[in-house]
Amino acid sequence: MGKFKMLLVAVMLSLPAVAVADASSVPGGAYWYFYVDLEQMRSGGPGTPMYDWLREEVLEDIREDAGIDVEKEIDQVTSYSTGEDGAVLIIDGNMSQETRDVIMAFIASGGDISPLKSDGKTYYHFGGDDSVDEDVVYEAGTVGFKIESLGEESWISMDVKNKVIITSTENHMKALLDNNGRVSGSRSVDGALMVLTAEKALVQAGMKSGMIDEWDSNILRNTEQVAFLISAAANKLAIEAKLITTEAEMAESLASVARGLISLMSFDDEMDPETAAVLKGTRIEAKGNSLSLSLAVAPELVVQTLGD
Repeated sequence: MGKFKMLLVAVMLSLPAVAVADASSVPGGAYWYFYVDLEQMRSGGPGTPMYDWLREEVLEDIREDAGIDVEKEIDQVTSYSTGEDGAVLIIDGNMSQETRDVIMAFIASGGDISPLKSDGKTYYHFGGDDSVDEDVVYEAGTVGFKIESLGEESWISMDVKNKVIITSTENHMKALLDNNGRVSGSRSVDGALMVLTAEKALVQAGMKSGMIDEWDSNILRNTEQVAFLISAAANKLAIEAKLITTEAEMAESLASVARGLISLMSFDDEMDPETAAVLKGTRIEAKGNSLSLSLAVAPELVVQTLGD
């Protein structure tokens, strides 16, 4: 179990929090991309144990700190950065008036509540003056939050139905409002619960922050992009990871190494039958400069791995 956990954690956590096992699904030029479908997770099926884990580890803290009941108000979260246009955060869900009021109070605490318009839709400017060098504090009854030195400005809109849109640049906000909050160049992945992608520089930063210092620098030098996808498949979670290398030979070499490691693990006498079955069903394929790894895992095993 220990070796399998190392394999699974390496696949899942060596990537920064950024969505799709197929780069064609990501907005063009995205430096990183993240997507999570909370609505699908909590609707039943193999995603439910993951949602229960998220509720305990993350969602309860959000409700306590910001007063937002994620279980009732947030369905999907999409975030990405294209570099030139900065970062984008889009939250989909039927927000209550109380939550919208909290967001407006947040804007008022460090921004300008004078409405701006694009394509007939309203948005607001936050930061961009001396206030960004100060802590933003908001308290109202049991709801309170503090953001330490934003350091840059942003634009916020709640005028697209069931969406909160936050961007780093005004032009990007206008483009999204003109497109009704839809992200150009992206497409949905059937059954996707969580999607992550990252470009080379961010992968290197993720490896360092993850304390994987012994990771072969030659691999990092020859890596252009990584992607990660968790989706629902029958009663299991399908996990797919893809790595794009600079050369086809590197993809072939990495595939050979991965197959060898899995083969060695399968001889572990202490490995439980379920884990052995997962390893046996793991598919590794190198095609051109692309290396892909896919496996089907019982959701309870994923949650156990994350919790250990």
